[in-house]
Amino acid sequence: QVQLVQSGGGLVQTGDSLRLSCAASGLTFSGYAMAWFRQAPGKGREFVARIPSSADRTDYASSVAARFTISKDNAKATVYLQMNSLKPEDTAVYYCAADRGFCSTYTCRANRNRYDYWGQGTQVTVSS
Repeated sequence: QVQLVQSGGGLVQTGDSLRLSCAASGLTFSGYAMAWFRQAPGKGREFVARIPSSADRTDYASSVAARFTISKDNAKATVYLQMNSLKPEDTAVYYCAADRGFCSTYTCRANRNRYDYWGQGTQVTVSS
């Protein structure tokens, strides 16, 4: 049984930092691309960042590039999202996701429908 268990998140102020974690079990973690998505109230789930199984590149939504960093530790089967310089518009429920496939384009990598497994979500609230 595959599980993605998220931790981190919470209430912070503008400019603060947070780190989200997502621990995977029940799958061969090193063989999966991992990603983070987020969903703000009244909006759809949007792509935030992705790191492939090879970890030889990362992709970010333009709204978070240069502020957020995705990384993973295969030994711990955990993916992280370091979020710096947080803004109120970053307020959302954040989800980690796992994809066993390969993507050659950003559009593919950002497509939430291709992900096989999802974490339970964690709330991030940034106050102004």
